[in-house]
Amino acid sequence: MAAVETAPGADPARRSWMRVLALADASELERALSALGPLPPRRWLRKPETGMAMVRARTGGTGAQFNLGEITITRCAVAVGDGDSVMGVAYVRGRAARHAEQAAVADALLQLPQWRLRVQADVIEPLARTHAERRAARAREAAQTKVDFFTLVRGED
Repeated sequence: MAAVETAPGADPARRSWMRVLALADASELERALSALGPLPPRRWLRKPETGMAMVRARTGGTGAQFNLGEITITRCAVAVGDGDSVMGVAYVRGRAARHAEQAAVADALLQLPQWRLRVQADVIEPLARTHAERRAARAREAAQTKVDFFTLVRGED
């Protein structure tokens, strides 16, 4: 039986780090990557390009899908390494060419066995922690404005 090739986003670990890279603050991602020191050579497969994508949603999270609207995204693809190059890709929200480039490079490095643990520990984990802290702070701020409504049952006969 022939091996079945999976879609690029099918790997749960890759899907996880791609999310972290896409949601990361661009300046924090750049700082983390530059702290790694010299990186392997790379070549462009697709220079950063900005376009639009349709955002789909569901009513209540479970209803029928509908087109919510369009969002600006920037995509990029690079090949990293000599000889057996690895392709890194990124799609980020907004007009963020440098962010897309850095995320694509990080994606490629995470696919190289000699870089994976280091990039995971020095780039992905700190960025994920920072994102979680910011999200928790926003949730705490929103919780302060929460209003609890309740219904009184009247004792009518």
